[in-house]
Amino acid sequence: MKQLGMFITLEGPDGSGKSTQALLLIKFLKKAGHKVLHTREPGGDRVAESIRRLLLSPRNKIAPATELFLYWASRAQHVRQVIAPALARSVIVVCERFNDATVAYQGYGRGVDLKLIKKMNLIASGGLIPDLTFLLDIDPEKGLKKVLEAKGVKDRFELEKISFHKRVRQGYLKLASQEPRRIKKISGTGTIDHIHQQIKLIVNKKLSQ
Repeated sequence: MKQLGMFITLEGPDGSGKSTQALLLIKFLKKAGHKVLHTREPGGDRVAESIRRLLLSPRNKIAPATELFLYWASRAQHVRQVIAPALARSVIVVCERFNDATVAYQGYGRGVDLKLIKKMNLIASGGLIPDLTFLLDIDPEKGLKKVLEAKGVKDRFELEKISFHKRVRQGYLKLASQEPRRIKKISGTGTIDHIHQQIKLIVNKKLSQ
């Protein structure tokens, strides 16, 4: 897949601060004169956002296999309709969650075969891999508390048992240890500005390469 821009993703357990840091990063990049697109998974366009509502609604009982295929369907749509066209226009794409989230949540969290997930992730994403990924790491109990304080309600994933969220976090940490050049682990428990400054330094270094 032809790519001229830069693809940056933010990952982490629920309540780690991805949305906050994504917005700060976008503001910084735009101020520096870059064209930037902010998007998220699941979601990104009308079709993918419809899938997002299905996946996150606590009213829906979804089988693990169904959940997985819905994520892949959403990603296939998202990449081809939103992300790839933006990258082809030399836009920096900042996305909240991508392939790594599927490995962490459905692979480590649900226990689905990791080799299968990684193979299907490549198919759904058209082989697209982020240039840079920030893993905002936080203890699941602290993260879920922050979610409840911020929103007052929880989505279908946030309502899962704490053991599920702990497996997800361990999955993320495993991924970071396997791909340290791409995935930069940052503590999500620091101040918002401190986290932002760390992200800025890493992004500036990547942009100068």
